[in-house]
Amino acid sequence: MSPSRRPSREKRPRPAVPEATVARLPLYLRVLTGLADDGVETVSSDTLAAAAGVTSAKVRKDLSHLGSYGTRGVGYDVDVLLDRISARLGLTEDRGVMLVGVGNLGHALARYGGFPARGFRIVALVDADPARAGELVGGVEIRPVVELERLIEDYQVTIGVICTPAAAAQQVCDRLVAAGVTSILNFAPVVLSVPDGVDVRKVDLAVELQILSFHEARKRPDRSAEPRIRPAAPGTLPLEGAVGALSPDGATGSRPELRTLATEGRTLGIAPAERGDAEPAPTTAAGTEAVMRLATGSEGS
Repeated sequence: MSPSRRPSREKRPRPAVPEATVARLPLYLRVLTGLADDGVETVSSDTLAAAAGVTSAKVRKDLSHLGSYGTRGVGYDVDVLLDRISARLGLTEDRGVMLVGVGNLGHALARYGGFPARGFRIVALVDADPARAGELVGGVEIRPVVELERLIEDYQVTIGVICTPAAAAQQVCDRLVAAGVTSILNFAPVVLSVPDGVDVRKVDLAVELQILSFHEARKRPDRSAEPRIRPAAPGTLPLEGAVGALSPDGATGSRPELRTLATEGRTLGIAPAERGDAEPAPTTAAGTEAVMRLATGSEGS
């Protein structure tokens, strides 16, 4: 009788982590790193929630994807959580990064000292300007773009950062992908086309500012219902429109300065603009001067 054999246990793939959760993991990691530096050993979901701008229930659900459920009444072990998040984000090994386009933005990124502590090393800088070749930025020498493929192979680059103008971004992207780079961070204001298996993250500062502008506009009262005065063309005075805006029926009412303004305007040949006219009637220089004196209270001075 043949000895019983235990069925081999197949290695199951890791469960997929939702993209929204992945986007929040770096926020948790930053908080945990600060806590570990301060000697804090445990952290509550409320603390992590406040730092990430989400609810504590969302934090617990996010961390459950890592297999870390914490201890009721105690919280999460900071060091354990740091290790698990770092491992899931792939930060347990250094990533070689190539930056293409060392203009103002690229120069600032190349000099940023926070990347190595987070597992990213900028190992190659490439620029299309031959005059920049040999220049040191952040301790890394700028190389001509013709060397892009060789540098990727020599330094085992896994992530490419594109800081070029929009017109050059797709060509640079194609060369990075052809050389074996499968992760790209794109700062150029253009949508890149990449094959399956290549991940692209786009950072567009102008778009972010426009989104903030939208939220800023929502905070202000709605002015769409306010009456508007048709802007006057150069050399004209839409007198009736101005008076009508101050009086509901278009008359001057009991305000003597407006009656004087309208009367003197007609006397000096200032024709009121008819409602619906394409353009207000032209005025004379003398009429404009008289109206300005009345409007500013400088009559007789």
